[in-house]
Amino acid sequence: MTTFNLKCFIFRYCKSNILVLFFGCILLLSNQVFALGSDVYYLNPGDKLEITVWQEESLKQEVVVLPDGTISFPLVGHVAAAGKTTGELVKLLQERLNKFIPDSEINVRLLAAEGNLIYVTGEVKTPGKFEVKGPTDVVQALSMAGGLTAFAKKNNIIILRREAGGKSKSLPFEYGDVENGENIESNILLQSGDTIVVP
Repeated sequence: MTTFNLKCFIFRYCKSNILVLFFGCILLLSNQVFALGSDVYYLNPGDKLEITVWQEESLKQEVVVLPDGTISFPLVGHVAAAGKTTGELVKLLQERLNKFIPDSEINVRLLAAEGNLIYVTGEVKTPGKFEVKGPTDVVQALSMAGGLTAFAKKNNIIILRREAGGKSKSLPFEYGDVENGENIESNILLQSGDTIVVP
C-alpha cells in the first residue's frame, strides 16, 4: 500500500469513527432529555420556590407554598399552587400579572421540595419522614427506611392516604407477593402525605 493510499485509509477510518461517536453522543443526550422530561413534579404545601420576573428585580421573591396550597405574590395576591407543576404556575402568574405588566416573562424555580414528604412507621430499620423529589413507589419508600425488620408482617402492610375533604383510606400492600413478582400493581406510586404502616 502506497503512502498516499495509507493516508486515505486512515482519514476515512477516523472520519467514520468520529461520525459514529458524534451521533452516539446526540442519541445519549436526547435519551437523557426524555428521561428528565418524564418525571413530572407537582407542588405541595411546604415547598419553597423562587419566582423572578424579567427586568423586574423588585418582584424577585422566595415563597413557600402555604398549608392551604396557595402562595402570595406581589400585585397578584394569593394564587393556588399545590397540585400544579412549575410550568402551570408560571402560566397562572402570567395571566394575573399581565394586567399590570403586559407580556411579562416569569420564571419559577423549585428551591426545596420540603412539602413532598412520606412517612414510614412500624417494623422498618429507620422509621421516620422522608423527602422525595420524584415519583416514588412503596418498595422504594421501604428501601429508604432501611428495609423491613425480621419481625415485620410483610403481607399485612398498609398505606394510609388522606383524600380531598379530609377522608382517609387504607390501601393494602403485600410485600411478600411483590417480592415474588406477583400482584406488582399494588406497588403504587405514593402521594405526598402518605404513611406506610408496617406491622
